[in-house]
Amino acid sequence: MLALMGPNSRALLEQVSGEDLSDAAFPFGTSREIELGYARIRASRITYVGELGFEIYIPAEFALHVFDTLLQAGAAHGLTPAGFHTLNNCRVEKGYRHWGHDIGDEDTPAEAGLGFAVALAKPDFLGLAATLRQKAKGPLCKRMVNLALLYTGTDTPLMYLEEPILRDGVIVGSVTSGAWGHRVGLSLAMGYVTAPQAVTPEWLNTGHWEVEIACQRHPARVQCAPFYDPDRRRLQ
Repeated sequence: MLALMGPNSRALLEQVSGEDLSDAAFPFGTSREIELGYARIRASRITYVGELGFEIYIPAEFALHVFDTLLQAGAAHGLTPAGFHTLNNCRVEKGYRHWGHDIGDEDTPAEAGLGFAVALAKPDFLGLAATLRQKAKGPLCKRMVNLALLYTGTDTPLMYLEEPILRDGVIVGSVTSGAWGHRVGLSLAMGYVTAPQAVTPEWLNTGHWEVEIACQRHPARVQCAPFYDPDRRRLQ
Protein backbone atom coordinates (compact mmCIF):
# COMPACT_ATOMS: atom_id res chain seq x y z
CA MET A 1 0.00 0.00 0.00
CA LEU A 2 1.19 3.49 -0.89
CA ALA A 3 -0.31 6.52 0.84
CA LEU A 4 -0.66 9.43 -1.58
CA MET A 5 -1.46 12.43 0.60
CA GLY A 6 -1.57 16.20 0.28
CA PRO A 7 -3.46 19.01 -1.49
CA ASN A 8 -2.19 17.92 -4.93
CA SER A 9 -2.90 14.20 -4.47
CA ARG A 10 -6.20 14.31 -6.34
CA ALA A 11 -4.71 16.09 -9.37
CA LEU A 12 -1.79 13.66 -9.52
CA LEU A 13 -3.93 10.52 -9.22
CA GLU A 14 -6.38 11.84 -11.81
CA GLN A 15 -3.46 12.46 -14.19
CA VAL A 16 -2.01 8.96 -13.95
CA SER A 17 -5.36 7.12 -13.87
CA GLY A 18 -7.58 9.19 -16.17
CA GLU A 19 -10.37 8.91 -13.56
CA ASP A 20 -12.68 11.59 -12.19
CA LEU A 21 -11.78 11.76 -8.49
CA SER A 22 -13.75 14.90 -7.62
CA ASP A 23 -15.80 15.15 -4.45
CA ALA A 24 -18.96 14.40 -6.41
CA ALA A 25 -17.56 11.35 -8.19
CA PHE A 26 -15.27 10.04 -5.43
CA PRO A 27 -16.37 11.35 -2.01
CA PHE A 28 -14.52 10.73 1.25
CA GLY A 29 -14.70 7.05 2.24
CA THR A 30 -15.05 5.80 -1.35
CA SER A 31 -12.99 2.76 -2.35
CA ARG A 32 -12.90 1.24 -5.83
CA GLU A 33 -10.62 -0.34 -8.39
CA ILE A 34 -9.05 1.88 -11.06
CA GLU A 35 -6.19 1.56 -13.55
CA LEU A 36 -2.81 3.15 -12.83
CA GLY A 37 -0.16 2.58 -15.47
CA TYR A 38 -0.11 -1.15 -16.23
CA ALA A 39 -1.73 -2.06 -12.92
CA ARG A 40 -5.24 -2.53 -11.66
CA ILE A 41 -5.18 -0.99 -8.19
CA ARG A 42 -7.68 -0.17 -5.44
CA ALA A 43 -7.86 3.49 -4.46
CA SER A 44 -9.47 4.38 -1.13
CA ARG A 45 -10.13 8.00 -0.30
CA ILE A 46 -9.04 8.01 3.32
CA THR A 47 -6.30 9.73 5.27
CA TYR A 48 -4.19 9.22 8.38
CA VAL A 49 -2.40 12.57 8.11
CA GLY A 50 -5.26 15.07 8.02
CA GLU A 51 -4.96 16.03 4.35
CA LEU A 52 -6.78 15.20 1.14
CA GLY A 53 -5.43 11.80 0.20
CA PHE A 54 -5.74 8.26 -1.07
CA GLU A 55 -4.49 4.86 0.00
CA ILE A 56 -3.42 2.86 -3.05
CA TYR A 57 -3.47 -0.94 -2.76
CA ILE A 58 -1.30 -2.62 -5.38
CA PRO A 59 -0.64 -6.22 -6.44
CA ALA A 60 2.90 -6.92 -5.23
CA GLU A 61 4.27 -7.56 -8.71
CA PHE A 62 3.20 -4.05 -9.82
CA ALA A 63 4.33 -2.15 -6.71
CA LEU A 64 7.59 -0.83 -8.16
CA HIS A 65 5.94 0.16 -11.43
CA VAL A 66 3.18 2.10 -9.64
CA PHE A 67 5.71 3.78 -7.35
CA ASP A 68 7.88 4.84 -10.30
CA THR A 69 4.84 6.07 -12.25
CA LEU A 70 3.69 8.23 -9.32
CA LEU A 71 7.19 9.53 -8.63
CA GLN A 72 7.77 10.53 -12.25
CA ALA A 73 4.39 12.23 -12.74
CA GLY A 74 4.51 13.69 -9.24
CA ALA A 75 7.54 15.87 -9.95
CA ALA A 76 5.25 18.50 -11.47
CA HIS A 77 3.01 18.38 -8.39
CA GLY A 78 5.73 18.71 -5.76
CA LEU A 79 5.61 15.06 -4.73
CA THR A 80 8.10 14.12 -2.01
CA PRO A 81 8.61 10.69 -0.39
CA ALA A 82 7.87 10.76 3.33
CA GLY A 83 8.53 8.21 6.06
CA PHE A 84 6.82 6.81 9.12
CA HIS A 85 7.89 9.61 11.47
CA THR A 86 6.32 12.19 9.16
CA LEU A 87 3.10 10.19 9.15
CA ASN A 88 3.17 9.96 12.95
CA ASN A 89 3.77 13.70 13.36
CA CYS A 90 0.86 14.51 11.06
CA ARG A 91 -1.59 12.11 12.68
CA VAL A 92 -0.81 13.50 16.16
CA GLU A 93 -1.45 17.03 14.86
CA LYS A 94 -4.85 15.82 13.62
CA GLY A 95 -5.63 13.82 16.76
CA TYR A 96 -5.89 10.51 14.90
CA ARG A 97 -5.73 7.62 17.35
CA HIS A 98 -3.24 4.76 17.05
CA TRP A 99 -4.33 1.28 18.09
CA GLY A 100 -2.09 0.01 20.86
CA HIS A 101 -1.04 3.48 22.01
CA ASP A 102 -4.10 5.72 22.15
CA ILE A 103 -6.85 3.12 22.04
CA GLY A 104 -7.10 -0.48 23.16
CA ASP A 105 -9.70 -2.99 24.25
CA GLU A 106 -9.85 -1.40 27.72
CA ASP A 107 -11.01 1.97 26.29
CA THR A 108 -14.56 2.67 25.16
CA PRO A 109 -15.42 4.56 21.95
CA ALA A 110 -16.92 7.44 23.95
CA GLU A 111 -13.83 7.77 26.17
CA ALA A 112 -11.61 7.81 23.07
CA GLY A 113 -13.76 10.49 21.42
CA LEU A 114 -14.83 8.01 18.74
CA GLY A 115 -18.51 7.70 19.58
CA PHE A 116 -19.38 9.17 16.17
CA ALA A 117 -17.95 6.03 14.53
CA VAL A 118 -20.31 3.65 16.35
CA ALA A 119 -23.72 2.96 14.79
CA LEU A 120 -25.89 2.25 17.82
CA ALA A 121 -28.90 1.45 15.62
CA LYS A 122 -27.19 -1.57 14.07
CA PRO A 123 -28.09 -5.11 15.19
CA ASP A 124 -26.39 -6.31 18.35
CA PHE A 125 -22.60 -6.26 18.28
CA LEU A 126 -19.96 -7.02 20.89
CA GLY A 127 -19.85 -4.08 23.27
CA LEU A 128 -23.23 -2.55 22.34
CA ALA A 129 -24.76 -3.07 25.78
CA ALA A 130 -21.76 -1.51 27.53
CA THR A 131 -21.76 1.41 25.09
CA LEU A 132 -25.45 2.09 25.72
CA ARG A 133 -24.98 1.90 29.50
CA GLN A 134 -22.16 4.41 29.36
CA LYS A 135 -24.14 6.71 27.08
CA ALA A 136 -27.10 6.62 29.50
CA LYS A 137 -24.91 7.73 32.41
CA GLY A 138 -24.16 11.06 30.75
CA PRO A 139 -20.86 12.99 30.88
CA LEU A 140 -17.72 10.88 31.13
CA CYS A 141 -15.15 10.92 33.91
CA LYS A 142 -12.43 9.72 31.51
CA ARG A 143 -11.70 11.29 28.13
CA MET A 144 -9.01 11.42 25.46
CA VAL A 145 -7.72 14.98 24.95
CA ASN A 146 -5.20 16.79 22.77
CA LEU A 147 -2.35 18.71 24.39
CA ALA A 148 0.10 21.40 23.26
CA LEU A 149 2.98 22.81 25.28
CA LEU A 150 2.82 26.59 25.57
CA TYR A 151 6.19 27.16 23.91
CA THR A 152 7.48 27.89 20.45
CA GLY A 153 10.93 27.36 19.01
CA THR A 154 13.34 24.52 18.38
CA ASP A 155 14.27 24.07 22.06
CA THR A 156 10.72 23.07 23.02
CA PRO A 157 10.68 19.71 24.85
CA LEU A 158 8.87 16.81 23.22
CA MET A 159 6.28 14.47 24.67
CA TYR A 160 6.47 10.79 23.74
CA LEU A 161 4.61 8.35 26.03
CA GLU A 162 3.42 8.10 29.64
CA GLU A 163 4.39 11.64 30.68
CA PRO A 164 2.11 12.69 33.59
CA ILE A 165 -0.63 15.23 32.85
CA LEU A 166 -1.41 17.58 35.76
CA ARG A 167 -4.35 19.85 36.46
CA ASP A 168 -3.81 22.40 39.23
CA GLY A 169 -0.77 20.43 40.41
CA VAL A 170 -2.56 17.07 40.62
CA ILE A 171 -1.84 14.18 38.23
CA VAL A 172 -5.05 13.43 36.32
CA GLY A 173 -3.75 11.41 33.37
CA SER A 174 -0.84 10.54 31.11
CA VAL A 175 0.32 10.97 27.53
CA THR A 176 -0.38 8.15 25.07
CA SER A 177 1.30 9.62 21.94
CA GLY A 178 3.43 12.68 21.28
CA ALA A 179 5.22 14.37 18.37
CA TRP A 180 6.31 17.72 17.01
CA GLY A 181 3.59 19.39 14.93
CA HIS A 182 5.42 20.93 11.98
CA ARG A 183 2.25 22.42 10.47
CA VAL A 184 1.29 24.22 13.68
CA GLY A 185 4.74 24.75 15.20
CA LEU A 186 3.91 23.13 18.54
CA SER A 187 4.95 20.20 20.71
CA LEU A 188 1.80 18.05 20.70
CA ALA A 189 0.43 14.96 22.39
CA MET A 190 -2.70 12.98 23.09
CA GLY A 191 -3.64 11.37 26.37
CA TYR A 192 -6.43 10.40 28.73
CA VAL A 193 -7.48 12.57 31.66
CA THR A 194 -9.85 11.67 34.50
CA ALA A 195 -12.12 14.07 36.43
CA PRO A 196 -13.87 13.45 39.77
CA GLN A 197 -17.27 14.32 38.27
CA ALA A 198 -17.01 14.72 34.49
CA VAL A 199 -14.57 15.86 31.81
CA THR A 200 -16.46 18.89 30.51
CA PRO A 201 -15.29 21.89 28.45
CA GLU A 202 -15.55 24.02 31.59
CA TRP A 203 -13.35 21.59 33.56
CA LEU A 204 -10.77 21.62 30.77
CA ASN A 205 -10.82 25.40 30.36
CA THR A 206 -10.63 26.39 34.03
CA GLY A 207 -7.68 24.30 35.19
CA HIS A 208 -3.97 25.10 35.13
CA TRP A 209 -2.52 22.34 32.95
CA GLU A 210 1.01 20.99 32.89
CA VAL A 211 2.91 18.00 31.52
CA GLU A 212 5.84 16.59 33.45
CA ILE A 213 8.84 15.76 31.26
CA ALA A 214 12.07 14.43 32.83
CA CYS A 215 10.96 15.62 36.29
CA GLN A 216 10.16 19.14 35.07
CA ARG A 217 6.67 20.54 34.65
CA HIS A 218 5.73 22.46 31.51
CA PRO A 219 2.55 24.52 30.99
CA ALA A 220 0.16 23.11 28.43
CA ARG A 221 -3.09 23.79 26.62
CA VAL A 222 -5.67 21.01 26.69
CA GLN A 223 -8.69 20.56 24.40
CA CYS A 224 -10.81 17.84 22.81
CA ALA A 225 -10.48 19.19 19.26
CA PRO A 226 -7.28 18.61 17.26
CA PHE A 227 -4.85 21.50 16.89
CA TYR A 228 -4.68 21.09 13.10
CA ASP A 229 -7.72 21.62 10.88
CA PRO A 230 -10.43 20.94 13.50
CA ASP A 231 -13.15 21.66 10.91
CA ARG A 232 -11.85 18.95 8.51
CA ARG A 233 -11.63 21.38 5.59
CA ARG A 234 -8.28 20.02 4.43
CA LEU A 235 -9.79 16.55 3.95
CA GLN A 236 -12.18 17.90 1.35
